[in-house]
Amino acid sequence: QVQLVESGGGLVQSGGSLRLSCAASGSILSINTMGWFRQAPGKEREFVARIYWSGSSTYYADSVKGRFTISRDYAKNTVYLQMNSLKPEDTAVYYCAAARGQLTIATVAYWGQGTQVTVSS
Repeated sequence: QVQLVESGGGLVQSGGSLRLSCAASGSILSINTMGWFRQAPGKEREFVARIYWSGSSTYYADSVKGRFTISRDYAKNTVYLQMNSLKPEDTAVYYCAAARGQLTIATVAYWGQGTQVTVSS
């Protein structure tokens, strides 16, 4: 089992920045990829970004490319999502996720509890 605990959400004005953190514990060696999804009210959960746990390769949704940066810290077993130039449409609950293979919404093995991000206009 792997436990994921997110932190760092909050309320920010349009154009502002936030950094989300996801601390992983448990059977971390079973994890190949970690990342972030988000779900806005009335919408389906969507992919945001992912990073390979043992490497540095990253991938982003087009909607956040150039504004968001995903990174990981081995020593702290933590993945981060730095969000800059935030827009009201980024408002959502953000979920940390982990997969044993490639990370897609269908392959997620573990979810965090979610953290609310609200961007005011």
